[in-house]
Amino acid sequence: MDRKKLYIILFVLFILLPLGLMTEYSAWGEWEPETYQKLLGYIPEGIKNAKSFSLIPDYGEGSVVMYYISAIVGAIVIYGVLFGIVKMKKNETD
Repeated sequence: MDRKKLYIILFVLFILLPLGLMTEYSAWGEWEPETYQKLLGYIPEGIKNAKSFSLIPDYGEGSVVMYYISAIVGAIVIYGVLFGIVKMKKNETD
């Protein structure tokens, strides 16, 4: 797949991002402890003892702009990590 097609696919996915905000259900893994209680019948110890933090302020406040920024930052981080791994592997073979 060439880069142009990849960029088009990524752009379409970014455009479709707000569709997940229209559902009545929360995103996978972004649950409050009460949700674990409801789904599992108990709250796992790791969840009880977890401290909440956010790299992006107001992320969970429902702002569509913050969801877009979060998606872009996440994509850049994943791309950077994968780029670094590929570069390290390429250096090992040289």
